[in-house]
Amino acid sequence: MDKIKLFIDGKEVLGTKGETILNIAAENGIEIPNLCHSKELKNFGACGVCLVEIEGNPKLQRACSAAIEDNMIIHTDTKRVKNARNAALELIMSDHEGDCVGPCSLNCPAHTDVQGYLKKIAEGKYSEAVEIIKKKIPLPASIGRICPHPCEAKCRRRLVEEPISIAYLKAFAADRDMESDSPFVPDIETGSGKNVAIIGGGPAGLSAAYRLILSGHSVTVFDSMPEMGGMLRYGIPEYRLPKSVLKKETENIKKLGVIFENNKKIGREEFSVLKKEYDAVLIATGAWKDMKIGCPGEELSGVFSGIDFLREINIGNVPKIGKKVAVVGGGNTAMDACRTAVRCGAEEVYVIYRRTRAEAPAEDIEIEEAIEEGVIFKFLTNPAEIIGENGKVKAVKLQIMELDEADSSGRRKPVPVDGKFEILEVDSVIAAIGQKYDSFGFEEMELSAKGMLLADEKNCSTNIEGVFAAGDATNKGASIAIAAIAEGNLAAAVINAYLLGVPFEKAEHRYSERNVTEKDYAEKEKAKRAVMPVKSPESRRHNFDEVINGFSEEQARNEAKRCLECGCHDYGECKLIRYADENRINMRKYKGVKHDIFTEKELVSIERDQGKCMLCGLCVRVCDEKIGKSLLGFRGRGFKTAIKPEFEHSEDIADCRNCLECEKICPTGALKIIK
Repeated sequence: MDKIKLFIDGKEVLGTKGETILNIAAENGIEIPNLCHSKELKNFGACGVCLVEIEGNPKLQRACSAAIEDNMIIHTDTKRVKNARNAALELIMSDHEGDCVGPCSLNCPAHTDVQGYLKKIAEGKYSEAVEIIKKKIPLPASIGRICPHPCEAKCRRRLVEEPISIAYLKAFAADRDMESDSPFVPDIETGSGKNVAIIGGGPAGLSAAYRLILSGHSVTVFDSMPEMGGMLRYGIPEYRLPKSVLKKETENIKKLGVIFENNKKIGREEFSVLKKEYDAVLIATGAWKDMKIGCPGEELSGVFSGIDFLREINIGNVPKIGKKVAVVGGGNTAMDACRTAVRCGAEEVYVIYRRTRAEAPAEDIEIEEAIEEGVIFKFLTNPAEIIGENGKVKAVKLQIMELDEADSSGRRKPVPVDGKFEILEVDSVIAAIGQKYDSFGFEEMELSAKGMLLADEKNCSTNIEGVFAAGDATNKGASIAIAAIAEGNLAAAVINAYLLGVPFEKAEHRYSERNVTEKDYAEKEKAKRAVMPVKSPESRRHNFDEVINGFSEEQARNEAKRCLECGCHDYGECKLIRYADENRINMRKYKGVKHDIFTEKELVSIERDQGKCMLCGLCVRVCDEKIGKSLLGFRGRGFKTAIKPEFEHSEDIADCRNCLECEKICPTGALKIIK
């Protein structure tokens, strides 16, 4: 047959008369977004996403049904087309009720695939679990032990009984993998010839180093301390994170080819050299300066900063703190300090915190275990003065506080109760009320109003070309380790693009999320959360041995099996969410009544989720046109239309069980194989 010539987005292509624009475009490598089309089936035109503009035609046309004509000039991405396409996608998404990704992953700063690695743990495939974890976290055994696990706060299992023990399962899998004969080792890309200097060997720096070495770049990490790990090594006590575990994980990064330069303090001159000798520099020095309490007496002997105290303990120097110790602060560093003081022989240890326990940022388990170890909490108190004698701490004068209206962060503001004080006799005071960045050696870097390194939150860039920054040293300051890891990952992606000379744009993914309550899980069988076995308070308070005893394999696998698998099984292949991302649609533009949500299980081998169905009709048509069975059909009219199966004969059930063609063609993950 004679070929006819036409133009799609300026590209000259040839086709046969009668063919559709969509098919000709696809044959020539031009994708026109579509959600209801298959070249194996008749045209249907249900989704309205494949619209194109044809010169000389006043109306937009559906590419799946419009036939080509000679010398036709077609545009697939004009402003008019994009607006119409986005409107179609936004309307579809307004009635889409499903979780693209589990809320656990969305609430993790590093967005780890929690659902993915829990499934592997449940199957006993620990190295495969670690492979998934290390796509985001290069130190899973360490992070699993110390992370305050924001993922668990959003775990849907809490609506059944209790959240899954996600963090400890991460550590369990990593421990088993490291102990195995063939631990997971990632692939490394061919060398790029580019080199990167990373200043700081903490969570952010090591994460960036891991990503960059895998991308084929040469990486050197400089750190002022004798060993890598940053705050994980020198700020977290041994009883929470054994240094042998951290050492194994940092050595695994070194084995990939990352060069470690320890005991290297980078000052102004060294920084200047690095900028000249390396293609890119990442500053990830962390926040190692303690904030001051701000009361008289801070200069007395016996007043320690929380970070300095913990660092000295971790390098083997035990400060003389006496028998009575007061720790000021309510965060996890304060908990580490007070529990460490107990292990250093202090007989009376107090925690002074100006708010109540409910407002304390420390993990509840840390507070609980501190209480078990004998720590006394003085809530609603604040140091007014540290009293000394002969230049040494003798007591703390405590201002009694009460909670007033909420402050800008939403927490109730503590205010002094006029004239109400308490004297607490102590031998030493440990201040653990916050951390800040030390700018020594980096004076040319632009700082924020709070004295932190100023880095673009979208691309980690600084005021100096080729110099990037990430982690606790930047912007908002110190946070949890997993947040530093997330920033390290981002910095690595940015630096990789910079070295390759390609533009970088931070991905801003769209996600569909279900609104659920306890009623949605009322029929789920209850299975209590695995309880991590820990050493008794009496045995643990006298040494720095690891507090947790670890899960058994049976405990870990059973705990992982509690996962409800909230995230969509088809997320990676879903065309709807890919188009939503690419076109940056407003996911919540249209509001209104949604279709009833139900799970259809009559299809024997396939589970159908009405919440994810967009009524594209592909499943109905493939069953009818390709398979010739017509077991699926539209039921109801108008808004209440739904797709339902109908089996008239027993052999229909057998045919349906073995076919699965409808699941293969579904564009959204509304159909899931369950056999």
